Amino acid sequence: MFPAPVERASPIIRYGYQIALPVALVLWLLPLLGVAVTSLKPTGDLAAGNYFGLPSHIAFENYADVFRNSLIGQYILNSFKVTIPTVIGAVALSCLTGFALAVYNFRSNLIVFFMFVAGNFVPFQILMVPVRELTLRLGMYDTTAGLVCFHIAFQTGFCTLFMRNFIKALPHELIESARVEGVSEFRIFRYIVLPLMRPAIAALAVLIFTFIWNDYFWATVLVQGSHALPVTAGLYALNGQWIAAWNLVSAGSIVAALPPVLMFFLMQRHFIAGLTLGATKG
Repeated sequence: MFPAPVERASPIIRYGYQIALPVALVLWLLPLLGVAVTSLKPTGDLAAGNYFGLPSHIAFENYADVFRNSLIGQYILNSFKVTIPTVIGAVALSCLTGFALAVYNFRSNLIVFFMFVAGNFVPFQILMVPVRELTLRLGMYDTTAGLVCFHIAFQTGFCTLFMRNFIKALPHELIESARVEGVSEFRIFRYIVLPLMRPAIAALAVLIFTFIWNDYFWATVLVQGSHALPVTAGLYALNGQWIAAWNLVSAGSIVAALPPVLMFFLMQRHFIAGLTLGATKG
């Protein structure tokens, strides 16, 4: 059912794997390396057409210019204002909905679960006009609150699918034994199920943090002013009116990518444990 380990393959396949793996890794990292090199190029190199070569000298001042000549600090703060409440809200709601859908076998269980999951299959371009009109009518257009509410509503479906499947794999005997002892349903969730969900919560938090932080589409659809613009959309402001300052845009992109990367490394142990828990038996 599962593919055999590469160590058991023929010598030709093993050698091909050893060659193809570093080549694929280099091709995958090439755009990131290009952005990193461009962020260290002086403006004169780009004006002279040196787009793909090495910089004439290392221009670390590009990173300082990004903060001096733009509002990237405000944009990063806006991203945190949108991302952190979204992660907390979506994960908290999905813990409750996942618990209800995994533990209680009520009549419309599958229908409600399908409604949560079905939203993930709707192309987000179709939702652009109605969501924008809804935020305008509610007075939440061009605000961080509008972005937070939309992201929580849109991400809760995926989070519920993740949490419901995770709770479904937990030993149901723990819940039944607690009910026999007369423990209330809320205390079962609070003191029995929730501690077992910590790896899944950590993994889901990292995923949602990355999704929301890197969002560009909804940041440009629902926000216009710099007071609420996230960093992904705010990077476009680093370009001048007549000249594209790609060195500053690249430096800003590296700065904007640091928070999700740091969060992944800080939560790496919990993230891997949450994704692999239940993958093996015994």
